[in-house]
Order: sequence, then C-alpha cells, then structure tokens
Amino acid sequence: MQDEIKRFLAYDGRVSVICAVTTNLVEKARNTHDLSPLATAAMGRVLTMGAIMGIELKGSKDKLTIQLKGNGPIGTIIVTANSFPKVKGAIGNPQVDLPLNEDGKLDVGGAIGREGYLNIVKDMGLKEPYVGISPLVSGEIAEDFAEYFSKSEQKNSAVALGVLVDKNGVRSAGGYLITPMPDATEDDIYNLEQSIFKAGAISKMLDKDLSLEEIAKNITGDENIQVIEENRTPLYECDCSKEHMAEALVTIGKEELTNIIEEDGEAELVCHFCNKRYHFNQRELFEILEEAERK
Repeated sequence: MQDEIKRFLAYDGRVSVICAVTTNLVEKARNTHDLSPLATAAMGRVLTMGAIMGIELKGSKDKLTIQLKGNGPIGTIIVTANSFPKVKGAIGNPQVDLPLNEDGKLDVGGAIGREGYLNIVKDMGLKEPYVGISPLVSGEIAEDFAEYFSKSEQKNSAVALGVLVDKNGVRSAGGYLITPMPDATEDDIYNLEQSIFKAGAISKMLDKDLSLEEIAKNITGDENIQVIEENRTPLYECDCSKEHMAEALVTIGKEELTNIIEEDGEAELVCHFCNKRYHFNQRELFEILEEAERK
C-alpha cells in the first residue's frame, strides 16, 4: 500500500478526521538509522504524528518540531515536519531493546519512560513560534499526544498510532487523529467512542489492507463520511546540505574553530537525521572562520 494521508469530515461536518498510512516512510527511517524493532515502533509513531500534524500547517515555509523526552533508555526522539508533509527524525538510542510487555508486545512505554515531556514548536512565520508542552502520561506516544492536544491546544482528540514490525522490517504503520468540532453532539461523541473501541488497532486495520476511507468509516461509525483532502504523500526526506553544516560550524565560535584548524586541520560533521557525512578541509575551515569573524 502506498503511503498517503487523507482528511475527512464525519457526522455532517461535526467531526474532523485525519488518517495516514506511513509504512514506507517508517521503513526508510528504520534503514536510515539502523533501528531495532522497538526503536522502529517508537520512532515510527512519532514520525507518523509529525506527518499528520504537518498537513495542518498552512504555509509552505511553516515548520513543526516535536521533541519527545522520557526517562527511559531510548533517550530523546526529535521529529520535524513541513506542510508537504516531509518529515525527518533523530533518536537517542537506535538499538534499544527490552523484553516484551505483559501483553506480549513491544514495550514502547518502557523504552520511552513514563516521566518526561512532549514539546511541540510550530514556526508559522510569526514573530514568535508557538510552543506547547505537556507531561508524558504513559510513554505509549498516542496517549501522550492526546494529552498534549487536550492540555496545550484545548482539543479533546482521539489519537491512534501503530507500527507492526516483523523480521523483514516494517509490515504496516499509520495513525489517525479525530477531533470533534465545537458543534459535535453528545451522541456524536458516544458513537465515536463505541466505534473506536470496536475498530481495534490501526496497525491491524492497515495490515488487512483496509483503505483509509474504510478505516475512517470504522473508527467513526459514519458510513457517509466525506473526503475533503487526499493525494497527500508523506515522505521521509532530509534537507541537510554542506551549506547548512557550514552555518552550524559558524555558530560554535571563533575560538573553537581555531582549535579545530590548529589541532586537526579538517572536520567531519554527521547529520543526525539522515547520517550523511560532510567533510571540511583546512581551506574551507579558514573560510568559515573568516565568516565567523565578520559576525
């Protein structure tokens, strides 16, 4: 199944639904970072949410940054996204491994940790970016995002994120975000709760090759669901460049740059999002030092 994101309206426009398939995106992240199955499940969930939140950005230059930091062994997960949506991510411990949890599943909550925070920054071209933060409630990620929407954006949303991993890699990945509008009725909310419970896990629905329309109908209980946006393909893509890396070297300061030139005569920087390496020879470092001195 091709990766895609679709927006829907349910219950005559009283409920917003965004559904995503991100199997190929998460598989690319797994290969890029050489992720363990547990790290794949954790990072894949955050990447999926980044793609879902990315399509809600309005401008082509708007940018979203998600930082998930718990007290578990996986460390910090950082994901950025734009409105296309193109997403990329970095992870503290890509090889994290723990015993299966009591349900016999990958212990994402144990890897993330139950204490920590979810930090969201939306840079939308205004004077100051929007910054929202909320404490982790479980480390299972979907619940933590639901808590963030409730506390920081005052939206009571239903969030599901899932990644199925087997010996060959990512078998299925995706998620959904359901947000009742202000005019949603108590009956709408009740029907949503019942339908979500009955539908089951998002990863299993995707593994059965259900279309996003079928998933949207299952999770809302509305057979007359309306498609309002489609043909959006989320991609794992890094926008790093040697120019960006040179700008990063400028920020370390003249003294540190001088030390690198005198002691090593060269430098190599590695992008945390795609692991691409950038080499700077002595001449290039001198040019960067001159740039730092002008600032």
